[in-house]
Amino acid sequence: MAKAELISAVGPKCQRVADQMGFELVEVALDKEPTGKYLRIYIDKPEGITLDDCEKYHRAVMPLVENYDYDFMEVSSPGIDRPLKTDRDFERNLGAEVEVRLFKPLDGVKELQGILAGFDKENLTLEVAGENKEIPRKAAALVKPIVDMEGVEEVDLGEDEAEE
Repeated sequence: MAKAELISAVGPKCQRVADQMGFELVEVALDKEPTGKYLRIYIDKPEGITLDDCEKYHRAVMPLVENYDYDFMEVSSPGIDRPLKTDRDFERNLGAEVEVRLFKPLDGVKELQGILAGFDKENLTLEVAGENKEIPRKAAALVKPIVDMEGVEEVDLGEDEAEE
């Protein structure tokens, strides 16, 4: 079974389980690596996904996908800096600072940072230096939020824990 066929077959099963558990199914991917084929499932929820959430989801979805052609299955959070792909992602990040990497330079620039001011089916509107800039969505190779870690306190692990 080809990669696209496998994802098409398991995607609805993964979506159904995510819906039942109150999670957002962010992505289902099949990645070939030297150690084998990895079925990777990314889930999220508004307050963030925990390790326990991933374990519960893994146990629930495993019987539905175990007969497909992959070697390992991973369930994880997409992370706080997950790329924006869907309208739902863009909606959630309106007013936030984002980074946009383009496939080809646009007006001599291949990377932009600014405030996501709007979007529609065709374009993203980015506020850069006080001016709105329209960027065709299909020109964007990657759009992701800029995570500001300033002000986040460092966790002191102590000497014993730091050495582990």
